[in-house]
Amino acid sequence: MADSSKSKENYQRDEAAEQLSNWSEKNKSKIGFSDSAAAIDLINKDVSLTAGRYGPIVLRDYDLLQQLQSFHRERIPERVVHAKGSGAFGYFECTKALTDLTVSKVFECVGKKTPIAVRFSQVAGNLGTADTVRDPRGFAIKFYTEEGNWDLVGNNTPIFFMRDPILFPMFIHSQKNNPVTNLRDWDMFWDYLSLNHESVHQVLFLFGDRGIPDGYRHQHGFGSHTFSFIGEKRKLTWVKFIYKTDQGIKNLDPKTAEIIAGKDPNYARRDLYNAIEEGKKTGKYPSWTFYIQTMTQDQAEKLKFNPFDITKVWPHGDFPLQKVGRFVLNRNPSNFFAEIEQLSFSPSNFTPGFGPSPDRLLQGRLFSYPDSHLYRLGTNYQQLPVNRPIKKVQNFERDGESVLYNQNGAPNYHPNSFGGPNVNPIAEEWVNPPEAVNANVDYYNLGKDDNFSQPRVFWNKVLDSAAKQRMVDTLANSIQKARADIRNRSVEMFRNVDSDLGDRLAKALGQLQVHL
Repeated sequence: MADSSKSKENYQRDEAAEQLSNWSEKNKSKIGFSDSAAAIDLINKDVSLTAGRYGPIVLRDYDLLQQLQSFHRERIPERVVHAKGSGAFGYFECTKALTDLTVSKVFECVGKKTPIAVRFSQVAGNLGTADTVRDPRGFAIKFYTEEGNWDLVGNNTPIFFMRDPILFPMFIHSQKNNPVTNLRDWDMFWDYLSLNHESVHQVLFLFGDRGIPDGYRHQHGFGSHTFSFIGEKRKLTWVKFIYKTDQGIKNLDPKTAEIIAGKDPNYARRDLYNAIEEGKKTGKYPSWTFYIQTMTQDQAEKLKFNPFDITKVWPHGDFPLQKVGRFVLNRNPSNFFAEIEQLSFSPSNFTPGFGPSPDRLLQGRLFSYPDSHLYRLGTNYQQLPVNRPIKKVQNFERDGESVLYNQNGAPNYHPNSFGGPNVNPIAEEWVNPPEAVNANVDYYNLGKDDNFSQPRVFWNKVLDSAAKQRMVDTLANSIQKARADIRNRSVEMFRNVDSDLGDRLAKALGQLQVHL
């Protein structure tokens, strides 16, 4: 018979496993009686009110009804993308003042600290997806500034799959489950990608060594889009945001990722939680160093490629990284649903000193994100504690679903004669300068813009021989699951990147076909 005491010694309880015990120890003097949502003491939490010992439950058991009603409404619709994720809280510290580039108070002086919330996620999966699947990771930061909430919503890659937002729903449909079988469909997956060559740059990143990060702490983050800095007198500078992990890059090979998925599908969530709890003991919390790249309007006009194309990177040799800050995650959510599941980000949340760019995909996201929150969280989602700005809100919005702050008797219309909020007279200095547009309104298809030059550099200059072979093997193992004509089309797409890549992929697929 096995020695039970020995097996108990071998089982390692981490900080996540000890959460309830730790809470109980800290709150044992405060634990009181259970009560209702109206703070009324509950009579019984073990049985329902019935007519006789074996009789039916009576309608007047309002405690039961309230509990069931609340339970029925505990879940909100999952995000249509970035459904599964995790997050934490901390602060951003400015290490280089940027007063020459932006009027933002986040960067007004060295040492300035701004509280933040960060959410990590997977793009295509659902709430039940394992943390170790091959998928881009969302990396969003909310800055709770004294000027309002600035949301920087990006990924763990500097690029994305398409330039135009009209393609986004189609792309996501191809990555989600087949609507009939409700299973991952590799015909759908590779059919879309092989027909849309602007995706190839991101696909190379996704199927490279960094396609499966080892948890959330060991990956870089990117704002991905081009944004604008607004300085004094509406001075405009184009900017990209990059945040590099201080823990060092670590990734999982496919076999290890598959094993972890079976043993601990919440691997990344557990790792982040435990790292922050350990940080309370050691003082060493997860952190990232924050960089920017900047480009003047004159430089943008002289570039040989579109700097607002999210399928492109800005070469570091031409636009070097500038270290401007650091952020630290030092607090886990006190309640996951309230602080992470209800946490929302909107790229349209620009505080003074920040603005958008002509990036088409960003333009679509400015609408898409807040609109999806209205559906998922309700009309007043920005009044939820985790989304509420630290600055007092004064506007003309009232009522609606789940309203928490109706501004009492303040007038709800503009203009008014009763002291209602008015436009800040210097607000026009915070927005992008006038943009000259003299063109015909039409459908300008950018899909045939240069899709292969930068992926070719990535293949030839960034990857060593071993990394190239690992990428080919990973691509082949996925593409082989698609139909023959889709496999062939996919090979031709990669041959446009580099003939060597296409030839090696065709050879790898040919070898795999023998075993199908």
